[in-house]
Amino acid sequence: MPENGLGRREMLGTAGAAACGLALAGCGTRDTKAQESVKGKAITKTADVPVGGGKLIEDLKIVVTQPTHGVYKAYSAICTHMGCALSTPEDNVIKCACHGSEFAADSGKAIKGPATDPLAAFRVRVEGDGVVIA
Repeated sequence: MPENGLGRREMLGTAGAAACGLALAGCGTRDTKAQESVKGKAITKTADVPVGGGKLIEDLKIVVTQPTHGVYKAYSAICTHMGCALSTPEDNVIKCACHGSEFAADSGKAIKGPATDPLAAFRVRVEGDGVVIA
């Protein structure tokens, strides 16, 4: 074992974790900027968001849901477990294909693990036939 107490495996693991953290931090910043740029603009049409389902807006990493008729919600489309992209909501559930986490379409709350934290929510309003980030 080296003088500093860290072996080769520990050093590689630490370096890998740091690189992953930096990569994820950069992605989060870019996504936030994209989301900020659409504030006040329609991101989808109400007709494209089915009741009990939703629409995934991949380029913004936002998922818009309509849990009940006329009620629209929007959440980050990034799983709170490991940062995987979420799928299009069905049956009022937003799923992560990577590890099987599930989130409630009406609250963003984690309802099946391994994720335990809720999705980040965005305030939305309906203007005409569009869903707008408030």
